[in-house]
Amino acid sequence: MNRVRGFYDKKVLYEWERLDRHRTEFALTLRAFRDYLPKPPAKILDVGGGPGRYSIALAKQGYSVTLFDISKQCLEFAKSKAGEVGVWLEGYVHGNATNLNMFQAGSYDVVLLMGPLYHLLLKEEREKALQEAYRVIKTGGLIFASFITRYAVIRWAAKNEPSWILKNRKRAERLLTSGIIRARKGDGFTDAYFIHPSDVKPFMEKAGFETLDLIATEGVISMIEEKVNELNGELWEAWVELNYKLGKDPTVHGAAEHLLYVGKKLPQARVNV
Repeated sequence: MNRVRGFYDKKVLYEWERLDRHRTEFALTLRAFRDYLPKPPAKILDVGGGPGRYSIALAKQGYSVTLFDISKQCLEFAKSKAGEVGVWLEGYVHGNATNLNMFQAGSYDVVLLMGPLYHLLLKEEREKALQEAYRVIKTGGLIFASFITRYAVIRWAAKNEPSWILKNRKRAERLLTSGIIRARKGDGFTDAYFIHPSDVKPFMEKAGFETLDLIATEGVISMIEEKVNELNGELWEAWVELNYKLGKDPTVHGAAEHLLYVGKKLPQARVNV
């Protein structure tokens, strides 16, 4: 995880501004929050929340939010940003998503796990992160978990660097079989795991969650979003609503970049039954 930590330590501002560049992803995620979150001041643990875009947005709405991240630089940035906009976060905690032992079992209404599951390369690590999230959520509480899909890299290559599939034959093959890409010098991203869309629900349900929704957070405009993201007012809102609706269509998920899973914690006795 040192390379992942180093990447985000160096890319704090880039990561904060990423959701300005990708407004649809941000808007559809907030739209899902609106549909599913309990009312404020519910307790939310934002695991892997980076520089705090979602933590701060939710704190503005009156939620009690704790930000947890592997990057100390992101946490410091988030603390500064929260101060700038006059919101209070309950805590800024440094650590790895596979170990939440500083938090008591059943102490949160909601856990956001919107990042760690695509940077934990080993299945056992991803399972451990889910076990920890499950542990700290109250029974009946919610999880929001983000994934990057298996074909997002291929779509990126088609748009930005078609020669990538020839220059990176073995990496492309490894991506399609295992979902794993280890970063090389000059890459724009760090080590990552890219999931097949059909694996999301089984993975989450095995960990003890009941599926409430699965949403492609770019809707149908993944990687062709530039014009829509320039919109404002009624037309922008219309596109948000349309993409939110279409993003729930399973036939869209294979061409998605990000998927947002919404689930409810089942009682322990019902897990894996």
